[in-house]
Amino acid sequence: MREAATPWERLRQVLLTIGPGAFWLGLFVLIPTLIMLVASLMSRGSLGQLVPPLGLHNYLRFFSDPLFVEIIGRSLWIGFWSTVFIMLLGYPLAFYIAQSRHKEVLLLLVVIPFFTNFLIRVYAWIVVFQKEGLLNGLITAFGLPPAELLPSTLAVYVATVYTYLPFFVLPLYAAVERIDWSQLEAAYDLGARPIRAFWEAIFPQTVPGLFAGFLLVFIPAVGTFVIADLLGGGKVTLIGNLIQLQFGSAQNWAFGSAASMVLMAMVLLGLWLYARTQGERGLDKLV
Repeated sequence: MREAATPWERLRQVLLTIGPGAFWLGLFVLIPTLIMLVASLMSRGSLGQLVPPLGLHNYLRFFSDPLFVEIIGRSLWIGFWSTVFIMLLGYPLAFYIAQSRHKEVLLLLVVIPFFTNFLIRVYAWIVVFQKEGLLNGLITAFGLPPAELLPSTLAVYVATVYTYLPFFVLPLYAAVERIDWSQLEAAYDLGARPIRAFWEAIFPQTVPGLFAGFLLVFIPAVGTFVIADLLGGGKVTLIGNLIQLQFGSAQNWAFGSAASMVLMAMVLLGLWLYARTQGERGLDKLV
């Protein structure tokens, strides 16, 4: 008969099981987050250093200044509508890829942009939108005057949709691949019209992929700053630009940390809503 493990043996087994993961999470997630949280509660010194006392003054400044509230609202607005445009494009695209005989090739085409540096892809849109660029070349070919497309909010939207479209298509494609198409046949047998059959039998099966794709697109779209910097020309300031400015030329790390914590809270709120609607299994799929 096997003897019961001593407390030290149980502790050693627990450490061997969860120790590496806990160490990794603590070193790269928990400790940096705590440092940023403490920094957000401090103040900016005369030379830009972090100085006490601790307090909520950075958060109060953030939410009491209409400019920063406007930046949050603009970030959410652009992130939301960029995500909506991506869903309108990505939803039928995921079905088309899943039903295609050349799905491997099409999936490779979706992933290929990731082989190119992110900045190069954004700069490529500058070539397209600039005054002597490809788009204005097409406009003037029809006898119309060239348009001022750069910098503009339109350019930010287009580049955001282009950049994050694969993040929506790939999880949705995985959901479409698992669809039970016999439910569609059953709906037809029961007399449902095509639109209602799709809505009742197919769409609910794609909801997990839809939610996962929404989060994977919405979160980075809200926090992005490179696209707004290069294509918005400073006219479109998002929360990502605000954080970059505070940690850069403004040298106000305390306020930048507070803005980062606000952005992190928005991300965690989205994950919490996703977990509430999809459950723990849905969160596992997202991860």
